Amino acid sequence: MSQEKTGKVSGDSPEKKPGQVERLMKKWGIPLAIAVFLFLLLMPTPEGLELAAQRSLAVFTAALILWVTTPIPIYLTSMLAILLLPLIGAVKDQKDAFGMLGNDVIWLMVSAFVLTSAIVKSQLGRRFALWMITKFGKTPKMTLFTLIVINFVLAFFVPSTTARATLMVPICLILLEVYKAIPGESNLGRVMMLQGLQADALATSGVMTATAGNIIAVGFINSQAGGNIGYMQWLLASMPTAIITMIIVFFLGLKIFSIKDEFNFEKAIGTLEEELRKLGSFSLAEKKAMVIFLLTVVLWATGDYHKHWVGYEISTEQTAVLAALLCLLPKLGLLTWKEANIKWDLMIFAAGAYAVGGALDKSKGAEWLITQLVNGLGLQNMSHFWVYVIVVFISMYSHLIFTSKTVRVTILIPAFITLAKTLGMNPVALALASAMTMTYTITLPPHSKVNTLYFGTGYFSVLDQVKYAVVTCFVGAVIISLAIFTWFKIIGIA
Repeated sequence: MSQEKTGKVSGDSPEKKPGQVERLMKKWGIPLAIAVFLFLLLMPTPEGLELAAQRSLAVFTAALILWVTTPIPIYLTSMLAILLLPLIGAVKDQKDAFGMLGNDVIWLMVSAFVLTSAIVKSQLGRRFALWMITKFGKTPKMTLFTLIVINFVLAFFVPSTTARATLMVPICLILLEVYKAIPGESNLGRVMMLQGLQADALATSGVMTATAGNIIAVGFINSQAGGNIGYMQWLLASMPTAIITMIIVFFLGLKIFSIKDEFNFEKAIGTLEEELRKLGSFSLAEKKAMVIFLLTVVLWATGDYHKHWVGYEISTEQTAVLAALLCLLPKLGLLTWKEANIKWDLMIFAAGAYAVGGALDKSKGAEWLITQLVNGLGLQNMSHFWVYVIVVFISMYSHLIFTSKTVRVTILIPAFITLAKTLGMNPVALALASAMTMTYTITLPPHSKVNTLYFGTGYFSVLDQVKYAVVTCFVGAVIISLAIFTWFKIIGIA
């Protein structure tokens, strides 16, 4: 009974008092970040690495340590990184650092929070969440599974990872509100948000048109490797691996973040059904929110056809800002500016993350790191079996260095095609397997816009994300590696 009143659960008690590992991370995070920063900054510049790249690498690594260990708030780490980049000469123009707050992703995030606030205020989100729970979410596992299925279905119709996250996060927030889940304490909240960002990434891996990076990779494979990969070939090759990986990590997530004792669902269903009945018929506010929501979905889903239909394309960011504008318009809209729950600390965090990642990419520091890794492993002297496996694992974990899927695809896919040709391997199979890992940008919040949106809900920590993502990426790499030698042969790719 006390759990119902407080919303707290016995399984979450360790989170209230940091464990020994977390205390040590917080204690040594700053000294470690300073030591690594100074070492990378002052060491002799390695051959092939520009001085600006070395300085960018120093800032990037120090910020990464602080984001993971969290001895200070993550937005303060971002502010520090933004200050350091031009100060130590990691970027030539300070606009490359300070200008990130005007990045299109920041506008997208602001608009997403406005849209979320409108859906919450209108009760539309609550109605939809209650309907989902009473129909499909009789248990925590069924609720989580339903959300994953929705993510995979949306991948076919909404060709933007961030757009899909913008649609799903409000639904998750309302579901967790109904379940009385407390941010930072609820394991249900943790696993729901973490599986949400992972389902977004894995579903994207399965559909060629789900992100621009996949399409760019296909272009390289067909033009440089002599492949003939199209929509169905990609779907046949990648979707089974994405589904198998998601099923495995779904159950692993339930083991990592136990939710079995968190709620008494049997007693709650009757109450939830009564709350749904109390909402009555759709209100005017709900109808407005639904029109805005559906318009947003349609514009995102048809992004590839705008130019053909009307002569110009409405981008994902423009659509999001349009939705926010409609929500905020006097009389016609649903919100005032004060009612829009915009998390500006998250905006600053995101700006710093993209500034650091952009500096590392622009200075060629990321490219240098990958080159050193490939050469250091001596792939030229290994059997083809191990080359396939190692390339898949390198591709999978390369998002720890790169913050852009497009950059990873542009650098890695041509490099691996060349490697395959040199070693007498099938370049199509090697490049396709590598490309299938490119959407697994799930380890840290800065690694993708989707991560940032889910992380902004406050339901999980950086350490929670790292812990789950390391497992998921490993499982994904193993499944894709196995597919090269089994499934690829069946469908005629290898």
